[in-house]
Amino acid sequence: MVSADRLLAFAALSFLLIVVPGPSVVFVIGRALAHGRRAALLTVVGNTFGAYVLVVAVAFGIGSIVERSVLAFTLLKLAGATYLVYLGVKAWRQRGALHATVTGDGVVAHGGSRTMWEGFVFGVSNPKTVVFFAAVLPQFVDPAQGHSAVQMLLLGLVFNVIAIASDSVWGLAAAAARSWFARSPRRLSLVGGFGGLTMIALGVTTAVTGRKD
Repeated sequence: MVSADRLLAFAALSFLLIVVPGPSVVFVIGRALAHGRRAALLTVVGNTFGAYVLVVAVAFGIGSIVERSVLAFTLLKLAGATYLVYLGVKAWRQRGALHATVTGDGVVAHGGSRTMWEGFVFGVSNPKTVVFFAAVLPQFVDPAQGHSAVQMLLLGLVFNVIAIASDSVWGLAAAAARSWFARSPRRLSLVGGFGGLTMIALGVTTAVTGRKD
């Protein structure tokens, strides 16, 4: 198993990386602004499951293939970027109908399973997360302890526990701000459109940045 000092060091590194808003945070905030608190939290859960699939892939060697292969990395990156743009355009087009579909507590009726699936797809198709896990997880594995894959699975679990807590805070904060906008159809339309544009911008950024090799 992972030694306590390595586990604490990895947790500290993960915390420092997670608390700084990145693509996952922007995605969650966009969903919160467009669809409310419930959608934000379900997105966080789906995104976390997707990220842990990447941990499993890295632990059993698949992630290293993506990390080393330019083609695999590019395809994964473009798939995630395309999906983000699709969700952003969809949110933008539906911005005018948000007020009519908001329930009494300010949450848009949005299928739970579909919302989680969207978060999962984002989490599992985030190439930056693949590279992070492929590059960092092995550094905290102690070969002398054996069971390297199990050690990486444990480290990945620590990362995702911290991530789900941090992302949830961001999502709840954004959803709370959205409740004020929900009092006005015009304000709600603006915030829904902003959430859509945020996801489109994130998708475009994901597509044009990254490895150049």
